[in-house]
Amino acid sequence: MAKITSHKSTIFFNLVSILFFVLMVSVAESRVVGRVAMTNIGLVCNKVVGVKSGDTCFAIAQQSQLTSESFSSINPNLNCDALFVGQWLCISGKST
Repeated sequence: MAKITSHKSTIFFNLVSILFFVLMVSVAESRVVGRVAMTNIGLVCNKVVGVKSGDTCFAIAQQSQLTSESFSSINPNLNCDALFVGQWLCISGKST
């Protein structure tokens, strides 16, 4: 009976240790992810346009009277070589 109790307490201790480790890792990861997710928090878009067939970033920026730099700043992480019909692009806004 003593061996069974000892074995059960060892399993319990190991289980608690693993759960504690998983909890600590998840807390640490959430802090890192939280910082990354907040990088574009200063972006404010006031007006959008949907991409039509044949549109390019340059043409949309020109039609909206935006420079390439300002268009890029209000559309971060945009891949102009992979535009698709129906994609929403910001044409009026600001990034801080």
